[in-house]
Amino acid sequence: MGQDFSLCWDIDSLNKAYHQGYMAGLMGVDHHQCPYNSDVVQAAWEAGWEDGLEQCELTKPVGKLAS
Repeated sequence: MGQDFSLCWDIDSLNKAYHQGYMAGLMGVDHHQCPYNSDVVQAAWEAGWEDGLEQCELTKPVGKLAS
């Protein structure tokens, strides 16, 4: 008989993981702190983390330029 390959994630869990990763990126949390084990959900968290980190970098204040 075949094995049951039911998914251990759904769109809501991916959305939640993405948003948690985004917040972690905004706060500068290390990407190794991902709380998920499932490859698909972990990828969603990491995508959010990358987007959050990018946003964090874009909003950092720039030092004064020498005049």
